Amino acid sequence: MFTEQLNKVELLGTVGSISVNNVGGTKMARLSLATNYGYRDREGNAVIETTWHAVAAWEGKGITNLEDIVRGDRLHILGRLKQYRYTDMSGNERSAMEVLASRVEKVPAGGTGQTKEA
Repeated sequence: MFTEQLNKVELLGTVGSISVNNVGGTKMARLSLATNYGYRDREGNAVIETTWHAVAAWEGKGITNLEDIVRGDRLHILGRLKQYRYTDMSGNERSAMEVLASRVEKVPAGGTGQTKEA
């Protein structure tokens, strides 16, 4: 029996760092993206909580011009979460999560990055 499952991520944030490489003839970018969440604490003080996301994007359908993305750009990213395991330099097993992007769009200043879906 098929069970419905969903792995979908949507982010709107600011690029912290980016590196674009050519892998097998296709451009691939790894970037960090900061998203902010604002709220008021019990005393009424404004608090901004920043979360950093690791993002991997392969140029192709829905993703173009990766080399034009720079630190400070606002991006709207659609994708899925991917967990991977690795062994660090000390021989310890580690795991990490990254967003595997299926769509990357620059957001103009003041824009929301939301697009209409048909």
